[in-house]
Amino acid sequence: MAAVDGRHSRFERITINPKQMGGLPCVRGLRLPVTTILGQLAAGQTHEQILADFPELEAADIFEALEFAAEAVQERELPLVG
Repeated sequence: MAAVDGRHSRFERITINPKQMGGLPCVRGLRLPVTTILGQLAAGQTHEQILADFPELEAADIFEALEFAAEAVQERELPLVG
């Protein structure tokens, strides 16, 4: 899933380093997991609000975090509910 340099093979802005944040996918090597961005979006935050809260982020980081999450969900078996 991650290349040797820690970058996900298809994603330029997502890094996975087992020694950082417990191996969670992060944005550009920052200590900012993709899940944090997704959580902010799920809570109703706009892109502008997220960028204001995390000044190290760029708009393209948010879009790539969403793309990464969409691909990650497709690659996993999800439990059936019901």
